Amino acid sequence: MLFLIIILSIYFTTISILVYGFSKVKTFDDLNLTPKTAFTIVVPFRNEAENLPLLLDSISRLNYPMDLIEMILVNDASTDKFQIPNSKFQISVINNIRISNSPKKDAITTAIKMVKTNWIITTDADCIVHKNWLLTLDNYIQNHATSMIAGAVTYNNNNSFLHHFQQLDLASLQGATIGSFGIGKGFMCNGANLAYKKSLFLELNGFEGNDTIASGDDVFLLQKALTKFPDKVHYLKSENTIVTTKALNDWKSLFYQRVRWASKTSSYQSNFGKILGLVVFSGNSSLLLISYYLLFGIEDFYSLLFLIITKFLIDYILIYKTNQFLNSKIHYFLASSLLYPIFSVSVALYSITGKYEWKGRRF
Repeated sequence: MLFLIIILSIYFTTISILVYGFSKVKTFDDLNLTPKTAFTIVVPFRNEAENLPLLLDSISRLNYPMDLIEMILVNDASTDKFQIPNSKFQISVINNIRISNSPKKDAITTAIKMVKTNWIITTDADCIVHKNWLLTLDNYIQNHATSMIAGAVTYNNNNSFLHHFQQLDLASLQGATIGSFGIGKGFMCNGANLAYKKSLFLELNGFEGNDTIASGDDVFLLQKALTKFPDKVHYLKSENTIVTTKALNDWKSLFYQRVRWASKTSSYQSNFGKILGLVVFSGNSSLLLISYYLLFGIEDFYSLLFLIITKFLIDYILIYKTNQFLNSKIHYFLASSLLYPIFSVSVALYSITGKYEWKGRRF
């Protein structure tokens, strides 16, 4: 029992610090400055003929001068056919040049050679962007000395338990991301909404040093930038820059996606990121142990129940604050909280040695 109390006390304290950090990151919604930043939007894609028209349509509706937007679509050996529509902005489609174990890192590296603007933004083919996405980024750039800007991502959900489970999981990740920036320990971001200068990418030698890992085009680049230029890496907390992506429609795909995300944790440069991962794993493992104790009546029932409620409470606070920012409502919290420890621990353990499938490939 003492061991469980210690572990969950550490967990509670850690998440409380992230909640504090979340509140420390101020929102930015200024749109008063005349746009002047030219952006190149880089989108690696594989078999996204259904999704790309929706992304392109959302970009065509941006409240931003179209002559300041270029787009590079990097085709990663798609087997479906995609026709580029007539567009208000310049679109180039190029083929991915594979040189490493990471198709997405290769796609971005391939595109970088063609980028003419100073600022690059990466997003995914299954995303939709807010109409003031670039305008807010431009105003932030004009007001701050920055070379890399991380932004928020949320899901476009239906009303299924699976989709809401994903939203709660993503909200916890987004909350941890924002909270870590708020306490000066940023370590995570999402490549579906990440902007950086081309000069920064080149100065960091791109993905050199982690190109053997299939995922992590976003996180590893961020951590390299934070190591070398900590004051130049910012988080932009703005409802105008939230990118919406599609939730997955089956548990197998979700499991493999989370395994892909978890597989890079051991290679983090950020010690804080590694420690946080260990704390979260330990906290969820403790809940499984508590469930075992409750089932067989090994420990005091009320003490165990108090530990469960304490963990659920601090998780709820972080998720609630994050979902408020993401304009998303909390559904199935209790059911998701009961399932999540099993899901999370299984993902973490499987990611150590297990293989996973993604975009029709096995890694």
